[in-house]
Amino acid sequence: MTTTISATPASGPMAGTTASDTSSCVTTSAAPTSSGPDRASTSERSRRWIRSIVRYGLPPALSFALAIGLWYCVSYLILNPTRRFLLPPPHEVLTNSLLDPDHVGRMLDALWVTAKVSVVGFVFAALIGVAVGVVMSRGSFFERAIYPWAVVLQVIPVLAIVPLIGLWFGYGMVARTIVCVIIAIFPIIANTHFGLISVDRGSHELFTLSKASTAQRLAKLEFPSALPSMMTGFRTASGLVVVGAIIGDMFFAKGEPGIGTLLDIYRARLQSDDLIAAIVLASLFGIVVFGIFSVLNAFVHRRR
Repeated sequence: MTTTISATPASGPMAGTTASDTSSCVTTSAAPTSSGPDRASTSERSRRWIRSIVRYGLPPALSFALAIGLWYCVSYLILNPTRRFLLPPPHEVLTNSLLDPDHVGRMLDALWVTAKVSVVGFVFAALIGVAVGVVMSRGSFFERAIYPWAVVLQVIPVLAIVPLIGLWFGYGMVARTIVCVIIAIFPIIANTHFGLISVDRGSHELFTLSKASTAQRLAKLEFPSALPSMMTGFRTASGLVVVGAIIGDMFFAKGEPGIGTLLDIYRARLQSDDLIAAIVLASLFGIVVFGIFSVLNAFVHRRR
């Protein structure tokens, strides 16, 4: 006996659904979610971040802790209590000066004056230094005529000529700016000159074939090519200009007192707490300025 089975079409909500549609639904519902890979990538980024902190943050933190420990050892184990005022322990500097609004407020006002002198001095040093570097790059005659005097500015003892600067230009803002320029200008001259004479000769020949003018060659070829070297000079000068501003403050006390003026006052009065606190603030300012130009320098090199 033969049994015949007939296929009856489905009815209801599944009616009209083909086998391919059913397979698609099954496949979609069985697809894995992307939360697993996302969590893995997030975990890997976290591990890299932690490794970077350990690699770059741990050594400075350990050296800082060691320095503070040595400071305490000198204050309490080496210095006699009657002479401890020469190097008070760190917590006394913190509470007596850095956390005292009257003391730290005066220091911050003076630091602002020094910062303004530093900015003005850096701008003039950059403008003059780049101009001199450009002139020196125009030919060996100009290089031989100018470079020895740039070296003289680098090696001359600034403290020896500070009295002359005061006699010639007074004891105010102008004299402080001149000291900054003298100290900071040499790295800008040297690095600008080096960058300009290091431009590829093939590029020069291409501009010659295009009949470019001297200004076009300088603006479109030499300056862009020399920019990384120039930024290195600016970064070096940024730290030196802060030193020049502090030296100018110490010797030219007319007008608003800078942080260097306060350093000299605290030294004369044996106010070691305030003296160390002012040194710390001046150092932090120099680090911030140098860090800004380091970031700019890295950005310029990355763009190339």
